[in-house]
Amino acid sequence: MTPHSTQTTDAVYWDPYDTAIDDDPYPVWRRLRDEAPVYRNDRFDFWALSRFADVEAASRDHRTFSSAHGTVLELMTPEPYPGSMIIFKDPPEHTRLRALVSKAFTPGRVRRLEGDVRRLCATWLEECRAAGRFDFMADFAAKLPATVIATLLGVPEADRERMRHLIDQVFHLDPETGMVNPVAAAAQAEIGAALRAELEERIRRPRDDMLSDLVRAEIDDAEGRRRLTLAEAFDFASLLIHAGTETVARFLGNAAVILAAHPDQRAALAADPGLVPGAVEELLRYEAPSPVQGRWTTTAVRLHGTEIPAGSKVLLLTASAGRDERKYADPDRFDIHRRFDHHVSFGFGVHFCLGAALARLEARVALEELLSRIPRWDVDLAAARRMHTSTVRGWASVPVQVSRYS
Repeated sequence: MTPHSTQTTDAVYWDPYDTAIDDDPYPVWRRLRDEAPVYRNDRFDFWALSRFADVEAASRDHRTFSSAHGTVLELMTPEPYPGSMIIFKDPPEHTRLRALVSKAFTPGRVRRLEGDVRRLCATWLEECRAAGRFDFMADFAAKLPATVIATLLGVPEADRERMRHLIDQVFHLDPETGMVNPVAAAAQAEIGAALRAELEERIRRPRDDMLSDLVRAEIDDAEGRRRLTLAEAFDFASLLIHAGTETVARFLGNAAVILAAHPDQRAALAADPGLVPGAVEELLRYEAPSPVQGRWTTTAVRLHGTEIPAGSKVLLLTASAGRDERKYADPDRFDIHRRFDHHVSFGFGVHFCLGAALARLEARVALEELLSRIPRWDVDLAAARRMHTSTVRGWASVPVQVSRYS
């Protein structure tokens, strides 16, 4: 999957593996919305929808746009994806599984985490401020969600840092094979072995954590009421630790870069923390950390005069939808005071992100604590590095210098 060469014609081209496009995909996505709202990529055998209305409608219509064949381009096949991963299931099975795992993210449980999240932020940010120059990703943004979700699950403290680095490796993008590669496979195998060992330990000795909740959980199916199998509990745990780590980390990295580029709006947030929740939503709209969602058509679909055949891979470009001028006025302008009804950066419909409440809590508290301790910082963009995958987009490294006036 080598990057596509520089365009030699006026035909619009996009694929999720082209790192040059991924550095700034918004001009290409604008062209897709305007010129090819139903885009066809023959090279990698997929279609793409880029307009807000189309992405939202497809996200609502799980019967036509199925998740059962996988939601990551490299993993999508004509056969339904094996296992019990909830994001690769459609109703009614998805509904049963979602009702179960939703119990882990009750409003009360999420609210109770705020004090712990705030203490973690305070500790690390004070260290960063004292250092003066630090890597926003390595020293803060990647550590926070990894620690929070590992704590929630019950991963031993001694194993959490290793788990975080392994999750980063799972998203390694090989130029020839995408995210299906030996580095990612080895990391996934090590994470899997560790999670299975922890789940087996919870069967013997339950604790007050989410892994224990999973091995005790019961579900109704055709055979009646039963407990989750070890494989089903593992799929839940694996999804939570991956999704709960990567997307929030990329959101925070994006926030650091975007706010440094908009110092007046950063100052407004520092002066009035009440603006932070709205800023979180604007950051999600403006720079979605999970910009591409895969679906499989169960029947032929006709949109904008083009027919997508049944049995096709379709990529929903949620990040493009967030910049659609048909939905948002002046969408390429970042504005913490923007008022809008909703975005699709957490998905939409039955597959709306299970951990959205937790992600919003972490994002809000992290920005509040950052702005109260380090209200001004500069980003060394020349030294910053992006993380390239086909499904998650953001920064791998963001060198930051604390302003001497902070």
